[in-house]
Parts: sequence; structure tokens; C-alpha cells
Amino acid sequence: MPLPQDAASIFDRKNTPLMRLIDSSDPEALASPSPCEGWSGEEVIQHLIDTQRDFLLKAGAELPDPAPTVGALGAATAWRTHAEAVARQLADDTLAERPYETPFGMATVGGAFDRFYGFDLLVHRWDVGRAAGVEVTFTDRELDTVEAAIAGFGEHIRGEGVCGPAVEVGADASRQDQLIALTGRTPA
Repeated sequence: MPLPQDAASIFDRKNTPLMRLIDSSDPEALASPSPCEGWSGEEVIQHLIDTQRDFLLKAGAELPDPAPTVGALGAATAWRTHAEAVARQLADDTLAERPYETPFGMATVGGAFDRFYGFDLLVHRWDVGRAAGVEVTFTDRELDTVEAAIAGFGEHIRGEGVCGPAVEVGADASRQDQLIALTGRTPA
């Protein structure tokens, strides 16, 4: 049976593993450095909150003000507060199905959110896991999503603030390690 493809369901499938990771991680461990140069695990979580909020607010969403912050609420509460607000907005078809122009052409708000921030939810889950000392293993479906996003971004994947240069890995590296390396991260 095919999985639901509405924006809220797609977000839930990508958010739930991240939320579980954040909820189960030692808050002190989340303050450790992540693979994102200069960022702790907490700063990666705040980055996710800030960038998703910025996109959704520009698209006309109604989100709580002030924004939840890791510094004020802790990582788990800040992320949960943010993610619940995002889910409510994406469940509103008047927002999620609204046309939205991207650098890659026309999409819907929900589709554009998933294309850009769905990729972030997956890759940054790996970053948060590394900061927390928790092994993150992607499902085949998640690997398919990461692979398709990397291919779809083309040269834009190397743009400022996106992904650094690909890291060399051996030919015998796992599919996950190969994809993580393509995002400029050292897999091991």
C-alpha cells in the first residue's frame, strides 16, 4: 500500500526519527560538535528551526511568535514545539497546495518545503546523531530521497551554506557512507 503523499504525512515520516533522536539524546551530548563545521548538535537543531520558519513565514504560514529556541527551551522542547507548528501548517491544504516558485521551477509550498527542508531533516539527523554519539542509519527509502535530492540540486548543492566539497571514500564504502560523503561530510 502506498504511503500518503500529502505534505504533513511526508514531513511526519522525516520528522519522527529526528524527534525520537533528539528526545532520547543526552542534552549535554547535543552541545558537542557536529560534523557541520563550527556548529554543535544544538546549533544544527536551531538551524533547522530557523530555516524552516523563515521559509514557511515567507510562504504565508502562521507560526508561534517568538520562535522556539534551543537556548531557552532545550533542544527537545524547542524542536517538538517547532515541529508541531510545522505539521499543523503543512496539514492545511490552503497553504500546502499553494503555488510556490523555486529556483528549480514552480512547485507547491508543501512540495518546495519537502524538496529543500526534507533533505535537511535527513542529513542533519545524521549530524545531530554524530554530535550526540548516536549511530544514525538511514532506511533504503531515506537513502533514495537523499540520493535524488543530491542529483536534483545539481551544482547548487555546492552553493554557499549548502554542502561542502564531496569527501573521498573507498569504492567499498556503504551506500549511506557514499551519500554522506557527497554532502561534504566524513562518514566515519
